[in-house]
Amino acid sequence: MNLNPTPELVSSLYWITLVAVIVSSASGVLIAGLKKFDLFGVIIIAVATGLGGGSLRDMLLDRDVFWVHDQVFFIASIGSAVFIFITARFIVISHRFFLIPDAAGLATFSIAGTLASIMMGTPWLIASFMGVITGTMGGVFRDILSNEPPLVFHSPLYATVSWLGSLFFIGLLQFSVDVTLAAIISGASIFIARLLALYFKINLPAFRFKS
Repeated sequence: MNLNPTPELVSSLYWITLVAVIVSSASGVLIAGLKKFDLFGVIIIAVATGLGGGSLRDMLLDRDVFWVHDQVFFIASIGSAVFIFITARFIVISHRFFLIPDAAGLATFSIAGTLASIMMGTPWLIASFMGVITGTMGGVFRDILSNEPPLVFHSPLYATVSWLGSLFFIGLLQFSVDVTLAAIISGASIFIARLLALYFKINLPAFRFKS
């Protein structure tokens, strides 16, 4: 599957990615806050969360790393970190609130990663998995740096909803749905499915040995 990088597509990818960076960075800050990291530590966690997944995707696709090519994304990540760092001093934030921006980042980055891969001419299945990598690996880097087990390996339907949503996005594009509309529908589906999985504690079966 291939989409020509028209100005509309490039613009859609840019804004989806920017939103993803901001919300993902915010989720990283909230995790860092629970660890009582200082401002520098908070910024490092935010940058790793907001930029890590897309960086890995770009290296695998042999394309310019998006935030190195355009520093606006780096600035947005730091800005999001500083904003949450300051806001948390004046507003009480539940320790579970990070799951909301985390779900939003998962949704937006999954779509951005899939779209970027399709525009590179990547086969549809690989493109969908690139969406998963983009959506989840920033959180993996965040958790490793915070000395926590990666959320993606044990939390309710994390990578699963990312992959299904990425495939759904590709399916909509195959039916000639407008890219922006397809991104909104599939992104919202990932976000809602993730929150429902959290609420109802829906998990994939865990590995276990026979007793």
